[in-house]
Amino acid sequence: MEFENIQFTLQSGVARVTLNRPDRMNSFNAAMHAELRTVLDSVAADKEARVLIITGAGRGFCAGQDLGDSSVAMVEGQPAPDLGQVVEQFYKPLILRLQNMPVPTVAAVNGIAAGAGASLALACDLVIATQSASFLQAFSKIGLIPDTGGTWVLPQRVGMARAMGLALLAEKLPAEKAAQWGLIWECVPDADFAARVDALAAQLAVAPTKALVRTRAALHASVSHTLEQQLSLEAGLMRELGASADYAEGVAAFAAKRAPKFTGA
Repeated sequence: MEFENIQFTLQSGVARVTLNRPDRMNSFNAAMHAELRTVLDSVAADKEARVLIITGAGRGFCAGQDLGDSSVAMVEGQPAPDLGQVVEQFYKPLILRLQNMPVPTVAAVNGIAAGAGASLALACDLVIATQSASFLQAFSKIGLIPDTGGTWVLPQRVGMARAMGLALLAEKLPAEKAAQWGLIWECVPDADFAARVDALAAQLAVAPTKALVRTRAALHASVSHTLEQQLSLEAGLMRELGASADYAEGVAAFAAKRAPKFTGA
């Protein structure tokens, strides 16, 4: 598939999406959203895909919304754009697509992740970042709130006090501190980043895909469940996975003392 605002490859089970507007720090415009919808739907339908990696071209991951894009641009003499409609049309579907992907998702944050770009990264199952990367809740600088799921994920990951500080003060959070706070999974030296992302992708591409996705669902459900409700959910998911081909293969491999060959089924 050919795109103007993103790059896409699928090889050895690894689907890789690169946000590709480096001159605009890979900021979102309507065209990029449309291309992302197409490629995420394609990955979701492709049985060859076992993991999705999202990264950025150039020196940044994603600077958030391109404020010059026609969907949000302020035009003198014209009514202000309906930002709520922009969220409903573009960002809400994007985050829900990621949350419901049938494969694990990884944000490979190679530089600044700001605004909706930070929220995009945090919507992925795992976030790995370079030591030089940083995360910025830039919304208060232009009189807005963290969107794209930011107000949901931040307090869950780092607690209310830190979430409030990040949102109100709009200060950059270095990737190393983000890892220490539990906001992201891992921070690695810049020189080791590409190799570490490839190794993580390869590891996930041969893992029991369905089990990983159901694990994601269970962990997210725990936020609103009682213990009893969560135990019931676990029973249902264990019932489903216990009948899967990957479980049978995992048990057989354990008994034979060999590496399992999972297929994601």
